[in-house]
Amino acid sequence: MVDENLNLLVPNEEYLKAGIHIGTKFKTKYMKDFIYKTRPDGLSVLNIEEIDKRIRILVKLLTRYEPSDIVVVSRRENGWKGVKKLAEMIGVKFFAGRYPPGLLTNTQLKDFVEAKILFITDPWPDRNAINDALKIGIPVIALCDTNNAANNIDYVVPCNNKGKKSLGLIFFLLTQGLMEAKGLHNKGQAFPFTVDDFTAE
Repeated sequence: MVDENLNLLVPNEEYLKAGIHIGTKFKTKYMKDFIYKTRPDGLSVLNIEEIDKRIRILVKLLTRYEPSDIVVVSRRENGWKGVKKLAEMIGVKFFAGRYPPGLLTNTQLKDFVEAKILFITDPWPDRNAINDALKIGIPVIALCDTNNAANNIDYVVPCNNKGKKSLGLIFFLLTQGLMEAKGLHNKGQAFPFTVDDFTAE
């Protein structure tokens, strides 16, 4: 349960509506501490307070880096619109779609990219990017669902990393937080974008 008096980034109903807390029927040992309960239909439910807290920490972590040193990767199509909007507003480098192996490690590649931190939407489809990050020793931040293995992840943000509404809300909150932290938007003023601007059709 969520304490209604808690100061969440968005009202609890917004999180619930986006299904940010709905996991899968599978749960790994890495994710068990983030699971609030298992529903009668077998789906695991993630702790919304923990999701909110970790999105806040994610913003603080990424604020330490220049946008040009951050690479965001999403093989999962439901994350493409959010990733592109984040990149447009903040200036991070991104790959929406298939990540070419060696992109962070092979200086001979035409599209070679230097990075100091990697942020991915799902450790399974984005595993090639994780492997590259491990080779060059940069931290990896990942959105992880209940079925994800997080053994090569430095910082986990537990959430439904498959649903378009959930991913849209996460990228909306991340962009808003980073824009405020970097002085690109004044906290308290109406944010010029909606969650729909980050959510796949």
